[in-house]
Amino acid sequence: MSISTFPESRIPILSSIPEYRAWRQVAFDQKKTVGFVPTMGALHDGHLSLVRRSLHENDLTVVSIFVNPAQFAPHEDLGTYPRTLPQDLERLAQQQVTVLGDVYTPSAVFLPGVQDMYPSGIHQDVTMQKGTFVEVKGYSHQMEGASRPHFFRGVATVVTKLFNVVQPTNAYFGQKDIQQALLLRRMCRDLLLAHPDPDHVHIVPTLRDPVDGLALSSRNAYLSAEERSVANTLYKALQVAESGWLAGETKDACIRAAEVLVAGAVREAASTGIKMKLDYIGMNDPNSFEVLGGQSQRESVGGEPVILSGAVWVGKTRLIDNVLVGELGRAVR
Repeated sequence: MSISTFPESRIPILSSIPEYRAWRQVAFDQKKTVGFVPTMGALHDGHLSLVRRSLHENDLTVVSIFVNPAQFAPHEDLGTYPRTLPQDLERLAQQQVTVLGDVYTPSAVFLPGVQDMYPSGIHQDVTMQKGTFVEVKGYSHQMEGASRPHFFRGVATVVTKLFNVVQPTNAYFGQKDIQQALLLRRMCRDLLLAHPDPDHVHIVPTLRDPVDGLALSSRNAYLSAEERSVANTLYKALQVAESGWLAGETKDACIRAAEVLVAGAVREAASTGIKMKLDYIGMNDPNSFEVLGGQSQRESVGGEPVILSGAVWVGKTRLIDNVLVGELGRAVR
């Protein structure tokens, strides 16, 4: 997309890497901190909560919008992923916070093209890909990685590229994608990144619908009204598992209780013509991502935090969610 075809924006749009780097050099010279919120667009209030957090904590805030082909498998929804750039730009322009009397608004939107981000080209089929990719070995096959085996390779690659370009002081990710956020924090540590360093990769609690608790997600836009009415089933199941864990039940008992709730909801939804299917519900260590043993209990893990996570299909839409149980400050900050 050429600069002439971008929608009108009250925030400066930086559409090329040289253009952004020139902007960033000025910020370096002025010793200003830069907060960064990477997105794929279709912005909702969850994204905007990350933007506001950045506005509170940095002199300047950059938001990127880039739908990353490398994190979509050939059968996934790259072609139909929501693209709402005019609305995204308008919503970003409405964000402002006041800190000690000073008003902060988003400073720039970085809108690179596919050729900018993948100069060697990109193919959704990993067997046909050429060029350089980033893989966080041993941390990408659990949880979401079991269902989407190449997803985190695509995420780690594009975020490394974005960090190399943006050079943020701080970066902000949502807890809804907790495995992704923790994996990226580890990646920054392993690659010795300074912009940001791992302590400046911030994980912000999930923003939820105030009525039924559904985690806000761009993919919620795919849901019909009928599907939306049952879309919080996964969150309710995770809450059941959380309650059991806090009460001292074993991991297996917690997961069984969650699965029973989902099974009942699936049957009830089917009676009204709504298709639902559980993908997985699991309990994992937040540091290794390894599955907890079936007889593990809160006391046996020393009160360490655990991740309860899952995915469910509602119609043709795959929804994910998670609950962090334990001392959240150790994982989310």
